[in-house]
Amino acid sequence: MENIIKTQDLMFYYSDISDEEQQEQEENAPKAEKKIIFEDLDLEIEKGSFTVILGHNGCGKSTLAKHFNAILMPCGGKVYSAGFDTSDEEKLFDIRKRVGMVFQNPDNQIVASVVEEDVAFALENMGVEQGEMRRRVDDALKAVGMYDYRLHAPSQLSGGQKQRVAIAGIIAMRPSCIVLDEPTAMLDPTGRSEVLKTVRRLNREEGITIVLITHYMDEAAQADRVVVMEEGKIILDDRPDIRSTLLIGGAGFVYPRCYLSRYPEKELEVVELMPFMRELAERYFGLAELEQDPRLKINIIEGMRFLQETDGVYDAIFNDAFIADRMDK
Repeated sequence: MENIIKTQDLMFYYSDISDEEQQEQEENAPKAEKKIIFEDLDLEIEKGSFTVILGHNGCGKSTLAKHFNAILMPCGGKVYSAGFDTSDEEKLFDIRKRVGMVFQNPDNQIVASVVEEDVAFALENMGVEQGEMRRRVDDALKAVGMYDYRLHAPSQLSGGQKQRVAIAGIIAMRPSCIVLDEPTAMLDPTGRSEVLKTVRRLNREEGITIVLITHYMDEAAQADRVVVMEEGKIILDDRPDIRSTLLIGGAGFVYPRCYLSRYPEKELEVVELMPFMRELAERYFGLAELEQDPRLKINIIEGMRFLQETDGVYDAIFNDAFIADRMDK
C-alpha cells in the first residue's frame, strides 16, 4: 500500500547554537553540546491507516510528529510527507495543506472570536473562493459534530468542543493526513471521548490517515497499529492486540500512576496485580482465552514484576474511576 509519510535514516538534534554559528567560531572554541533525539530512524505510515505513537515524556514522539508537518527539519536523513521532501522549502505549503497538525492545547490553535470564522481562517489564507469556503466550513463542522455551535464564541465551549473545532479547521483544508499531538492530554474524560470518536470516524468513513501521539493505552487500542518509542528509537511496532499490550506493559506503560498516587499505603504485590490486570484485559479486549494461554500469564507476571522493580510508571491508561473502583474492593 502507498505510504503517505516516510522517514529515512532520520537524524535530529537540539543544539545551543546553529551549525552556521559553530562554523564561524574559532577552531579552538568549545563546541556546543548536541542533544541527539533521533539517529537513523526509519518509519513508514500507510495511507488511510490509523497509527498511534506511544512513549514516555522526552522519548521524541512529539518531535517526530513535527517532522511530519515540516515544522521541524531533519538534521540528517529524509522525511517525505504526502510525497514531498520536507527539506524542500518550496513545498512547505503543499505539505501543510495535505498533512494537517492538531496540537495539545486547543486554546493555542483558535484565532477567531466566532467558531465558523476560526474554521475558515486557513481557507482565507489559501485564497479559497467564498462559496467553496462556505461549503467546506459547514461540511467540516458537521463532520466533527459542531455545526450547531458555528456562531458561538470559542470561549463558551468546553475543552473537547474546542479541540473538535481545531480539527474542523484542519478538515476544511481537505488534508490526506491529520497528525494529532496528544490532543486529549488536557481534556476531561468526556472531552477525550468526543475527540476520539471524531478521529475514528474521520479515519473509517472519510479515509483520512490518522497519526495520533498519545500516552493513553485505551486510545492506542482503537488504532490499526501501535508504534512505541523510547529514547528516540522504535522499540515496538505492532497491532494493538493483548500480546503487544502486555509487552508494552513490560516496558512501563501499563501501570497507572494514579494506581500509586491514590493508594500509597497499599503494598502492591504481583499476586494482587495479576487478577486486576486480567480483569482489565478481559474488560477491554474480551479475551476468554487469557486464562488458558500460559504465555500470556508469563507476560503478565514478568511485566508486573518489572514494573514493580522500576520507576516505569505511567499515567492512567484506562479509566481513573474504574481503577479506583477496583482498588477500593
